[in-house]
Amino acid sequence: MENYDESSTAEELLDTQGLYCPEPVMMLHSKVADVASGALIKVLATDPATLRDIPKFCQFLGHELLKQEENDGAYYYWIRVS
Repeated sequence: MENYDESSTAEELLDTQGLYCPEPVMMLHSKVADVASGALIKVLATDPATLRDIPKFCQFLGHELLKQEENDGAYYYWIRVS
């Protein structure tokens, strides 16, 4: 996660707030299929299971999880699509 450039702006925003496993990862899988390689996706989530699921998704499929944050019950992920 050390390659994240704070000046980078996500080209795509995926809002999964209020959804629970497995929906956030299923939606992310669809979003990844719809964007070009190299695109930056920002995911918003409220399901704590995403703390486990999204990093595993990225690792398994070879996408780069650049950064993740938690703030007041919301989870944010910046993912570079491979």
